Amino acid sequence: MSTRDRILDAAARVMRSHGLAKATTKEIAKAAGFSEAALYKHFRDKTDLFLAVLEERMPTGLGLLIGGLPERVGGDPVEQVLTEFAEAAIAFYGETFPIAASLFSDPHLLTAHREVVHDRGKGPRHVGDMLADYLEAEQRLGRISVKADPRAAAELLLGACLQQGFLSNFDQRREDEPTRRKLAEGWVRTLLDGLGLLERA
Repeated sequence: MSTRDRILDAAARVMRSHGLAKATTKEIAKAAGFSEAALYKHFRDKTDLFLAVLEERMPTGLGLLIGGLPERVGGDPVEQVLTEFAEAAIAFYGETFPIAASLFSDPHLLTAHREVVHDRGKGPRHVGDMLADYLEAEQRLGRISVKADPRAAAELLLGACLQQGFLSNFDQRREDEPTRRKLAEGWVRTLLDGLGLLERA
């Protein structure tokens, strides 16, 4: 295992147990068995390390789905795509909530993190933007009702996933795959059928 991989593994462990705000680069380096100087050979700062943990050590399904949404327009049924998306988001937010929540306890760290993700064109808004863009594209193809508000639909679905991430950590009940699938299917069915977002033949 490379030095970088060992540092990432240690960072994920320390950030999960202490939260991002209290996880120091010194402690992470020590947990990995390296000096702090070795850590800085691979990562610019703690924010850079945190983003690498999110991308490489958290559930990867959400990132892959986000990146692949444009190619799925007009292909698989909208319900299937949204269900897969919600299931991946539940897993991702459940894993990352304990780490990221502590960002809000440190204004300086939050500002630094916000600036970095903005510069990279990433961050929490990016997820909603990509999902809304997908829904808008499906709407232009006539696969979603013209009465639907794609942005609102994206925010409703993501809001449910974020809420579940909070609840699973608060209750200390991490959902297994069948539970995530059932939750995702219920939310998407309600969103599409209950609110009439799908076009009817």
